Amino acid sequence: MDSSIRGVRSAVNPYEAYVYAYPHKTAYRPLEPLRPLRDVWADEPLDTLFLYLHVPFCEMRCGFCNLFTRTGAPEELTSAYLDALDRQATAVLDALGATGRDASFETAAFGGGTPTFLTARELERLCDIAGRFPGFGAIPLGVETSPATATTDRLTVLAERGTSRVSIGVQSFLDEEARAAVRPQKRAEVEAALDRIRAASFPILNIDLIYGIDGQTPVTWTHSLDAALAWRPEEIYLYPLYVRPKTGLEHRTREWDDQRLTLYRIGRDHLLAEGYEQVSMRMFRLPGATANGTEYCCQTDGMVGLGCGARSYTSRLHYSFEYAVETRLVRSIIDEYVAEKDFGFAHVGFELDDDERRRRHLVQSLLQVSGLDLGLYRSRFDADPHDHFSVELGSFDERGWLEKSGDALRLTAEGLAYSDAIGPALFSPNVRARMKSYKVR
Repeated sequence: MDSSIRGVRSAVNPYEAYVYAYPHKTAYRPLEPLRPLRDVWADEPLDTLFLYLHVPFCEMRCGFCNLFTRTGAPEELTSAYLDALDRQATAVLDALGATGRDASFETAAFGGGTPTFLTARELERLCDIAGRFPGFGAIPLGVETSPATATTDRLTVLAERGTSRVSIGVQSFLDEEARAAVRPQKRAEVEAALDRIRAASFPILNIDLIYGIDGQTPVTWTHSLDAALAWRPEEIYLYPLYVRPKTGLEHRTREWDDQRLTLYRIGRDHLLAEGYEQVSMRMFRLPGATANGTEYCCQTDGMVGLGCGARSYTSRLHYSFEYAVETRLVRSIIDEYVAEKDFGFAHVGFELDDDERRRRHLVQSLLQVSGLDLGLYRSRFDADPHDHFSVELGSFDERGWLEKSGDALRLTAEGLAYSDAIGPALFSPNVRARMKSYKVR
């Protein structure tokens, strides 16, 4: 039997890894030879694309953060970065245009890093670059921000350019917990930023909170939940704390696993009691407050990513640039990106065979409350998922993590709590081997 499945059956730790995409970027490798983008996109569906622009700058680096980002940037660097984004946009548009078919974008997002690290004027230019792609300005747009950078002038630009969802990382409304997470911020600063976001009248406000911070208790966790609820955000994300290599918390000796599952259940039950509905282990939403179109069906839709930390997804190839966490290496990769003149090739990536495509569909579907649409799976892969994953699904079922409802296979409430164990258990041996051999830089 596969060792990963034995591990699931005996697991006591529900926090193996956060699976937000499959395969993980640490499974990517340099592509030899490089893949011309015209070939990569030649036979791909272009009717429901997602446009993603990545900004790899932040005003500070949180202790738990392993995102591809650097702290601070001189004006000449942000300007050069936007120049490079524009050149990359040209190359991607040429590749899409070479298919002879019209590309249609359904939704867009600016992520990072912190996109609102850019000045209002730079955000205007970022929107202009995104505006070169069909539909931008009319399709939904989600943007990430932070308390320190959610200024009125920046938010005004975003509102005027059609932003429909703003997500702000608060993590905790208690100053001492923010410090423990190496995120030096004051609650007054957070609330002032939330005031400004609400004043700008974005349709969707999302607040991110983290549980498992050193010193956090059920009482303090509930305090932060109630503080967030005072703003009645349309969405709330609850993230378990992970201590990852090369981050500010890496060398802390405290164990986190003793409290995260308890705090998750407290948070889940509290939000459900307040009228929110659960969308995934992390996401909670007010009924009727749809994602305003910013949802992405990552099982089936393609993604066009611009920026040195962005990924692009096609049905057979996921590609990006080099990845790092360590400050020196991040800066070096950004410097290489801004100096690049020819963006017509995919340099680093992962090629998906039929098994990987099935696994991706299963992972991305099963970790949502809506679950796996069995009819859709059969139509895409000409078989039932149990034909391909009988051992894995059988082990989940034995633990009471699965239930069938109509033509959907869903995680139970307990299964959702173990999403971060279930997702990694579905990784292929090849992906696990690549991730294990990858040295986080």
